[in-house]
Amino acid sequence: MKLGIIGTGNVGNAIALAAVTRGSAREIVLVNRTQKVAEAVATDLRYGTPLGPRIDISYGDYEALSGAGVVLITSGVNEKTGGATDRSDPQGRLRLLEKNAAIYREIVPKIVHAAPQAVLVAVTDPPDPLADIARSVAGHDRVLSTGTFLDSLRFRVHLGAHFAVDPANVEALVIGDHGTSQVFLWSSARIGGVPLPRLLQERSENLADLRTKVEKDVRYANITIIEGHDASQYGIGIVSARIAEMVLRDERSAIPIGSYQREFGITLSLPSIVGRDGVMAILPPDLSSDERAGLQKSAENLRKALERVSL
Repeated sequence: MKLGIIGTGNVGNAIALAAVTRGSAREIVLVNRTQKVAEAVATDLRYGTPLGPRIDISYGDYEALSGAGVVLITSGVNEKTGGATDRSDPQGRLRLLEKNAAIYREIVPKIVHAAPQAVLVAVTDPPDPLADIARSVAGHDRVLSTGTFLDSLRFRVHLGAHFAVDPANVEALVIGDHGTSQVFLWSSARIGGVPLPRLLQERSENLADLRTKVEKDVRYANITIIEGHDASQYGIGIVSARIAEMVLRDERSAIPIGSYQREFGITLSLPSIVGRDGVMAILPPDLSSDERAGLQKSAENLRKALERVSL
């Protein structure tokens, strides 16, 4: 029940806060390039722990990760600093890959040395190709990316708002990459088990209009948040803490998450069962012809990106 978080920037801090308040782990260790920063964050959070689940939160160097069951990696250049906030740029988050791949190649060996049995989760953008980098460097398959888990939640939230229903009762998935070529599974989206087309027909609404608006809102949600708040951190913080819980508790939860897909030869997101060893099984969804073509395009974009940073 030990969780390691690498990087105490905006996202790392948001994960730590979410993990502390949710009780995601019995022990949390923060590791940062500047240890004084990690110490300050751990100390600040520790003062609030008496009000929540029993948790020890500390800081240290990479050796402090010994015994961790899962390590969340947030280190790297973010979207704003890396110039990835242009909606017209087809690369999107992939623009950050070269710089962040170099950072992953430096830190992943240190993580694996200290915690050889840990599941590694790439949170840094772009998480899918960075998971491939981490997998190659780590020499094992217990590597995930946060993938389209957050995108799927955003999809559900926007559909819930449109239909005035709790998003917890919305079934909707985004698969592929956590980026501009992500694929929205409209064909299987449902609310309370009722297919969206039927609900729209009853409301005399057009699917194409809803699709255009929702996909734009979800696809560029990070940029919209950054324009108002400099960093998109809280949603991914909660999502990352939740992934850590699934691993540490061996929950076998079914979520859309990034892992290496042999069919495509790269990491991308499909519905998967997540437990102690990371992804335990893939649950390939039924896809329309358009969705299948979109997934192929998403995979191709990721492969081209990886060609720029040879594994």
